[in-house]
Order: sequence, then C-alpha cells, then structure tokens
Amino acid sequence: MRNFDFTPLYRATVGFDHLADLMDRAMSADVTQPTYPPYNIEKLGEDAYRISIAVAGFAADDLSVEMRDGALIIAARKAAEETPRNYLHRGIATRAFERRFALAEHVQVQGASHVDGMLHIDLLREVPEALKPRRIEIGRPEALEGTAVETIEV
Repeated sequence: MRNFDFTPLYRATVGFDHLADLMDRAMSADVTQPTYPPYNIEKLGEDAYRISIAVAGFAADDLSVEMRDGALIIAARKAAEETPRNYLHRGIATRAFERRFALAEHVQVQGASHVDGMLHIDLLREVPEALKPRRIEIGRPEALEGTAVETIEV
C-alpha cells in the first residue's frame, strides 16, 4: 500500500485540516474493515442522498440513529431472546454493530424509516443563503448620467 505525506497540505492551507485528516484516515485505514451490515449510498437529487442498511432480524426498537460531531452513527443491539432456540442453521446475523459515516458540512438528516428489513436514512444538503453564489449586477455609465455629483470645495 502507498503512504502519502499530507504535511505540505497542512502547511499550505488554513481551515482544511479536517479534510486532510479525513484523507489521512482513509489512506491508513485497515483494508479488512467490517462489511457487516451491507449498505448502499444513493444520490436521489442535486442535494438529496439516502443511506440504506440491511438490518434483517432487527426491530426498529433495536436500532439507533444519531448525529454527533459531524458524523452519522448507526448502531444496533439485539435484545437477548427470552426462549433459547435450537438452530440447525443460522444464516441471519443479528450481531450488534455500529456504522459511522462522515457527513459534509450542511448535510442534515431528514428522517429515517425501517421497512422490509431495510433501514433508510434520508439526508439533505442545505447550504445557507449567505454561502450560495449570487450574481452581482454591474452598473452601466448610462445609468449614472442624470445623477448629480456634489463636490465640496475646501
């Protein structure tokens, strides 16, 4: 695996250290990251996204969705079964998990739903009006012609 040194990025930028940290974590992350539970990330529109996680065997009460420190944290804890079962084959994993997703600035969770063994989390990026690009009209000299300019003599 290649190792990249992001030190020059830290020296040449201000306020982008979180981005460099994110890249550093992604590059140094263990390649054997857990794949349970499987999930999809969809882009539904210009600023709308959906994360869908396969949570077969979990009830809505077993699941937790939380936003903390710019991260979306999905966790599941299965309550202990009241009556022990004798499985001949157990292929549906209901082990506890915690999955984290780093969210970009201005991305908010719009809602979550649990349907047919899938947990859907809808996200929306809402950029404040002050940060959106705006067009500045350029005045023309003809528009300024009829306005008197006052001069003061000293």
